[in-house]
Amino acid sequence: MRTSIQTLQQKKGNTPIVMITAYDAPLAALVDQAVDAILVGDSLGMVVQGQESTLPVTLDEMVYHTRLAGRGSKTAFLAADLPFMSYQVSVEQALRSAGRLVQEGGAQAVKLEGGVEYVPHVRALVRCGIPVVGHLGLTPQSIHVFGGYGKRAKEEAEAKKLREDARALEEAGLALLVLENIPHELAREVTALLQIPTIGIGAGPHCDGQVQVLHDLLGLFPEFRPRHAVRYLEGGKAIREAVETYAAEVRSGRMLSR
Repeated sequence: MRTSIQTLQQKKGNTPIVMITAYDAPLAALVDQAVDAILVGDSLGMVVQGQESTLPVTLDEMVYHTRLAGRGSKTAFLAADLPFMSYQVSVEQALRSAGRLVQEGGAQAVKLEGGVEYVPHVRALVRCGIPVVGHLGLTPQSIHVFGGYGKRAKEEAEAKKLREDARALEEAGLALLVLENIPHELAREVTALLQIPTIGIGAGPHCDGQVQVLHDLLGLFPEFRPRHAVRYLEGGKAIREAVETYAAEVRSGRMLSR
């Protein structure tokens, strides 16, 4: 049986929440027992599809990858991103898109980026029985506005808005809040301000949990080292060496003689 949203919420102030991304059945199966929650993020646009940002990812693709991750995992809470322009147009669009992620993809919750402007969306989704995860700070779908992936809310004006956004989203019924790439003290303040758990990524150790991109933790892209991710395995190097060994054995005829 899968972890429930209530179980995650009860961890606030007690046990840190462990969340990680996965985009297919084999990797979701491997991480399932070790984590509390799996996020099928639109980051798949970059780490699976080779895109330069998350913006090209479609709702159909998110439904597909969520369904795959759901097949591989059995116990972890399963959340999925609403991709760019699948919810921004209207509350009705958000309901249709989220409904597909739940009905077709098997998600237990959907995640959307943005603050007070999406309070009506959150309220409507919660009213329909769909838990919502928020996302503030560095929101990758706004990359063309930000002009890069640097730290957000360093100035008080933006920090003040982030606090207001967090409060408004919680009042609207938000279940969890992801804080990405913001000052650690601000993350500590917002975490103390809210009754719901915060999940940090590049936001320091004071959040109620952490989320990371699995591919970063495994070192599947040897040349890419985000500052907020600890590399626990040189997976990219190991895979290259394994394939090179396989290729050498095939060419030498050694493998065929085993």
